[in-house]
Amino acid sequence: MDTDPIYLDYNATTPLLPDVVDAMLPYLREHFGNPSSRHVYGRRTHDAIERARGHVAALIGSDADEIIFTSGGTEANNLAIRGTAARTSRRRVVTSTVEHPATVRPVAWLEQQGWHVVRVGVDAVGRARVPDLDAAITSATALVTIMHSNNETGVLQPVQEAVYFARRAGAYVHTDAAQSVGKVPIDVRAIEVDLLSIAGHKLYGPKGIGALYVRRGTVLEALTLGAGHERGLRPGTENVASIVGFGAACAIAQHDLDKESVRVRALRDRLWEQLAQAIPDLALNGNPDNRLPNTLNVRFPGVSGETLLTATPEIAASTGSACHEGGESASAVLLAMGVPAEAALGSVRLTLGRATSESAVDRAAAALARAWQALVPE
Repeated sequence: MDTDPIYLDYNATTPLLPDVVDAMLPYLREHFGNPSSRHVYGRRTHDAIERARGHVAALIGSDADEIIFTSGGTEANNLAIRGTAARTSRRRVVTSTVEHPATVRPVAWLEQQGWHVVRVGVDAVGRARVPDLDAAITSATALVTIMHSNNETGVLQPVQEAVYFARRAGAYVHTDAAQSVGKVPIDVRAIEVDLLSIAGHKLYGPKGIGALYVRRGTVLEALTLGAGHERGLRPGTENVASIVGFGAACAIAQHDLDKESVRVRALRDRLWEQLAQAIPDLALNGNPDNRLPNTLNVRFPGVSGETLLTATPEIAASTGSACHEGGESASAVLLAMGVPAEAALGSVRLTLGRATSESAVDRAAAALARAWQALVPE
């Protein structure tokens, strides 16, 4: 709607593309068969799922039978982390200090079960320290789980290096790529990870659907018990329409990934330049180069990010801070990067997407600058 604020929260979720909706509609209106049924109704939905599986696989360079559909990135992470843990005698897992809660929580659960968890710190620009990764990954390590890119700063993590160290130690590697898939090229054969998580709603597909790439030969235990769906790793009758939509979104992403990446990076940099010109001492959180093309996380001096966004109803964005009755708590990711708590509270995450235009960027920059100038006394 014309009265809605400018949407700059694409790392939180993305809208369904019209072509994705069109792909889903027949499986909401007409094709209702159970994919496990052998008659024509079942074959239609089964074949649609397999076509979608092929689209997901093509986007990340895997084979179709290495894709397991899940309810989203969180389930994929849990299946990767806890499913691996259930099938190994090793009791050590290595992760980073800037992971998403969908990784933090299952790793913490393992720790409660007696696992030794090593959390590798990050440098000042938010990238896991490679020498520390090297030291942490030993012959006792069962799994390394490190995100592909950070959801708050967009910083790309040293997954390739983690794989090298893990191979030497005989450990599996999982990466949460929910923020990266569809924004930057990913080839699982090139990076050689064993497990990779995807969330449909982060790349213009439906919510409530995702996938786990499971490299052939990787041994997992199912977390739920039932029939033999999804190679027995994720039992339950499939969410056909959402799977079809997810597949369509992956096909679209693969088709124009490079072009869209270049376009949105230019808009992100335009937004940064306009804000930096208007606001003295504005600071960038994260690596200026090694990050997602759509992500801009900035620290506004002298204000709370939540206060600034409240004063800027023209845009919809987020901060990464946690709000509670006692006030705000600074983003754990920024604190892990060494950003002082008070400065971290002034941070705002601005993430761009397919519908972002030059006009929207210019209006957003002007609105944020006006609000900051009104809030900060001279």
